[in-house]
Amino acid sequence: MVHIFDVDYTVVRKTSAEYFVKMAMKEGIIRFSQISRLPFDWIKYKLALPDINFIENTVKNLKGIKKSDLDSIADICFEKRIKPNIYCGSSKLINDAFKKNEKVIFATSSFDFIIKPLERFFGIQGSLATEMEYKDGLTTGNLVGYSFFGHKKKTAAQAWMENNSIPPCETSFYSDSYTDIPLLEYCGFPVAVNPDGILTRKAKKYGWEILRFKDVLGN
Repeated sequence: MVHIFDVDYTVVRKTSAEYFVKMAMKEGIIRFSQISRLPFDWIKYKLALPDINFIENTVKNLKGIKKSDLDSIADICFEKRIKPNIYCGSSKLINDAFKKNEKVIFATSSFDFIIKPLERFFGIQGSLATEMEYKDGLTTGNLVGYSFFGHKKKTAAQAWMENNSIPPCETSFYSDSYTDIPLLEYCGFPVAVNPDGILTRKAKKYGWEILRFKDVLGN
């Protein structure tokens, strides 16, 4: 069995990018003017009218940032913000899978440099995450390929399964979001974790497992 986990609100209490951006703004690496549209994108997401390309559009404004600064802040952000907010329930699911010698990866629209410390914490390798493009150690304002948001996450996960000869019937996918329904439907064992309203209705209709976590690891 292969276990695929979304990250935001599924493994971590809030969005990993939110934790990171707040810290990056505090350190002066990112300015609010560069991400000023994100609150509007969040509202559209909550209204079930998401802009499927909002990450690509945001990254255009993040040209010229040092990769070393992003990596450094990501490490600090993990220790101070993300690690204490990992759900105990998700942590147990991941560790139990490893005890059974089953493979675990993340599939997230969050950036790979934010997710890397979380991967190291659990001992996970080869996750699917949005990748920033760099040239001479600086962000170019583009992505490597495309963001893994919505149906694009399903496309990326499907390609990964095919490349690794993993049939969908032998995969479980854990997510909180209605935007991940395409991948939930594709995997053999869909699990709704802290699901939003749309996903809750879908899960109940099709008899998918529903898990609700509150407790986090803390400091």
